[in-house]
Amino acid sequence: MAVTYEQVRDWVLALPGGEEVMVAEWGHPTLRVNGKMFAGGAPDSPTMSLKASKEEQAALIAGAPHVYSVAAYVGRYGWVRVELAGVDPGELHELVVEAWRRTAPRKLVRQYDAG
Repeated sequence: MAVTYEQVRDWVLALPGGEEVMVAEWGHPTLRVNGKMFAGGAPDSPTMSLKASKEEQAALIAGAPHVYSVAAYVGRYGWVRVELAGVDPGELHELVVEAWRRTAPRKLVRQYDAG
């Protein structure tokens, strides 16, 4: 069964400081921590984008090119586009947490790690 945007949103909302913010100009929500975006998607979309390092982006695309690709606009910074129908839910959850870690203030990361 495909992972849904709603599942990913729920994972984000369970992280310290995780929030969903609608961006009217883009017509879809973004997932953020402390006002900084680390993921984006939409309830009716078969894909979403996640913040990653350039090295992680290259490894994900090399390992599963049918699931991962360079994200539009922000791919040059390492972001990946994820095909929700093909991604392993456990791997996606790990990637979401890592994207949050890259973006969250250290205090929130420590709070999460201690929890």
